[in-house]
Amino acid sequence: MKKYNVEDVLSSFSFSVPIQVRFSDIDSYMHVNNGIFFNYFEHARASYLFEFCGWDILKTGTVVANVQIDYRQPIHVMDKPTVYVKCIKIGKSSFILEQVVMGPTESGEVKIFAESETTMVAVDMDTMKPVPVPAEYAAKMLGESSKKA
Repeated sequence: MKKYNVEDVLSSFSFSVPIQVRFSDIDSYMHVNNGIFFNYFEHARASYLFEFCGWDILKTGTVVANVQIDYRQPIHVMDKPTVYVKCIKIGKSSFILEQVVMGPTESGEVKIFAESETTMVAVDMDTMKPVPVPAEYAAKMLGESSKKA
């Protein structure tokens, strides 16, 4: 998984989703619980597929095959995180998304909070078996500097 810096994220990701840190996200250590990061990444992935790609999950679904997360900085309640998403590789039925949670802290300093790499698999919604990544979605993901496997 690539380690990004703030400038890399701003210059190489074309899709992002702001995240509202909720009080219920905060654990007894007074920062966002590590498990909540999965929710942030999931929300951003779903938004990317629906908003950016126009993915119709009623025709072709997606399932998560693998998730890796590197935690770099805790998120606190007054921080303003945004999740950035891009596709880095497309195979026959799978594709890999890179995601970065980044944003200003309460003091205004922009920090990278976490990075994730997720392998997704396109599936037939009736059989839940892998199917090729639909060409119209692959074209949109590839159009943002992705590379075909």
